This record gives sequence, C-alpha cells and structure tokens, in this order.
Amino acid sequence: MNTLLSLFLNFMQFGLFGVGGGYAAIPLIRTIAVQQNGWLTEAVFTDLVAIAEMTPGPIGINAATFVGLRVGGLAGAACATLGCIAPSLVLVTLLSWLYARSRGSQAVQTVLRTLRAVIVALIASAAIALVRSAAWAGGRVDWAAALIFLAALALLRWKKLNPILVIAGCGLARALMHAAGVV
Repeated sequence: MNTLLSLFLNFMQFGLFGVGGGYAAIPLIRTIAVQQNGWLTEAVFTDLVAIAEMTPGPIGINAATFVGLRVGGLAGAACATLGCIAPSLVLVTLLSWLYARSRGSQAVQTVLRTLRAVIVALIASAAIALVRSAAWAGGRVDWAAALIFLAALALLRWKKLNPILVIAGCGLARALMHAAGVV
C-alpha cells in the first residue's frame, strides 16, 4: 500500500478509536507506529511523546504529524494529520446533535459514566508504558531517569508547579548529570 495512503488510513483509525484524548490514546499510537507498521522504534516513540507533549496543540495530532513527517516528509505529515482529524470532524458534529436531543436520558448518563472508567484505565496503561520505557533501558534500571521521574511527579502533584517549568527543570537536571558524568 502507498505510504501516504497508509499514513492517512492508520491515523484515521486512530482518529476513530482514540477515545479519551491524547494520553488515553498513546497506547493506540504506539500500536500503529511501532508495533504494526514499524515506523518508529520504542526509543523514538518515547521521544515522540515528549515532543508531542511539549509542543502546543493536542498530543494525538502532534504525534500524527510527527510520525507522518518522519515517514513521508511534509506530504506524510499532512496525510497523517488529516487522517487523524477527519473522523473527529464528522463524529463531533453528529454526537453534538445527538447529545443536544437526548442529554437528559438515563442511558446516555450511564454510557458516559462507563466511558470515564475506561478512559482512566487507558491513561494508567499509557503511564505505565512510558515509565517503563523511560526508566528501564536495555533491561536495567536507569536510576537517573527514575529519580527525575519521581522528582517531577512530586513537583507536579504536591507542589502544583507549572508543567513547563518542571519539564525545563528535568531537562536541565539530566543535562547537568550528563555533564558531571553521573549518567
């Protein structure tokens, strides 16, 4: 199959089934880009998540654009991005019309409660996969990455620091560790 068409169709699949936002859909992006198509390695996928998180815009669209650019250049980026957003344009229009007509329904409220639980599970799965790939390199624990992860978690969770400052601080900490020969 043509690479551009493959990018479009694969990310259209992501756009259709990537329920719950970018973080919940990270396992699906990983399946498409790493496992099914071999477009990225695990290490590059981890970098993709970091880059997609740091750049403005939805993580799923950023990831699609990144993968498309890497696989098919500018045309690949356009195809992957269009594939990613096309289902949303259609589905959101249809769902908003349906929701406006039936928002008081008990069945609709039950479905929404169920979806919330599934989305939490998807986000937890993505978090575990990212922690594993960041802290376990080549079958051994990367203690520096694990320490930076725990520090970032503490700063974000309990100190409520700005995520941009935490990202910048973690990058600086790792660079200083590298410069000092610790890692």
